[in-house]
Amino acid sequence: MDIQAYYKDIAAWITSETTWEGFGRSVLRIALIIIIGQVIVWIANKTIDRVVLNRSESRMVLQTRRMTTVGKLVKNIISYAGYFIIGMLVLDEFGVQLAPLLAGAGVIGLAIGFGAQSLVKDIITGFFIIFEDQFAVGDVIQTGNFKGTVEVIGLRATRILSWTGEVHIIPNGMINEVTNFSMHNSIAFIDVSIGYEEDAEKAIALIRRELERFENENLVKPPEVLGIQTMLSTEVKVRVTAECLPNTQSIVARSLNAYIKKVLDGHGIDIPYPRMVTYHRNERGGDPNGA
Repeated sequence: MDIQAYYKDIAAWITSETTWEGFGRSVLRIALIIIIGQVIVWIANKTIDRVVLNRSESRMVLQTRRMTTVGKLVKNIISYAGYFIIGMLVLDEFGVQLAPLLAGAGVIGLAIGFGAQSLVKDIITGFFIIFEDQFAVGDVIQTGNFKGTVEVIGLRATRILSWTGEVHIIPNGMINEVTNFSMHNSIAFIDVSIGYEEDAEKAIALIRRELERFENENLVKPPEVLGIQTMLSTEVKVRVTAECLPNTQSIVARSLNAYIKKVLDGHGIDIPYPRMVTYHRNERGGDPNGA
């Protein structure tokens, strides 16, 4: 009899207009919370983008890099905080008591904190990386055995894209030494081989004159011929250098090599290549003339 009454109560509750009205209001409130929360996060992110853009237009390159990186970090923090608040409000709509939940989360967080020292270290190191401007998003860096372009500097880890396509995700706490290839201009250098049968001074003067016409979008200063760098058994090496934009030295060096080879070929100056001189002894021995 009690079971029948229980089922009747459930059926009455399900078919009650009050129940469905309350359920509909809860669903509507949850939907509004999610939508409004998403809109607030979106507006905050767009505002940060606008602030970073405006401040970057009147600052030096290094400050622009820092502003861009800090902007990405702040956007991540706002997104995490916004989604956390949205989650708490949704739980409140389901009737979950937030005060005991937050108190329990604090105790659990304290307990986890003792075992999450590496996580805390990663976060602190990430802040130091950004505010000391060790590197920024878009820089080419090398840390340990990993080299590539920085894609993301997060709260916990940094993501690096290598030039062959691999993505390396490195915890910030493991980044102890960094080589940054993007903070200052690079120097491209090549060694041009000139054979001993050629007039080295004439070749150097020719290269110096023709390099005045050399053009490359990555050049900061015109290329400079330093002179004879080394003397080998079959050739001399003439060193050419050029100051270029950060991390473009390989591109400029390849372009210089192609340009100088074309110049030397056009003026009949041979670039030395390996040669071998062989002597064949007379197989019959004695005088080759048969005496």
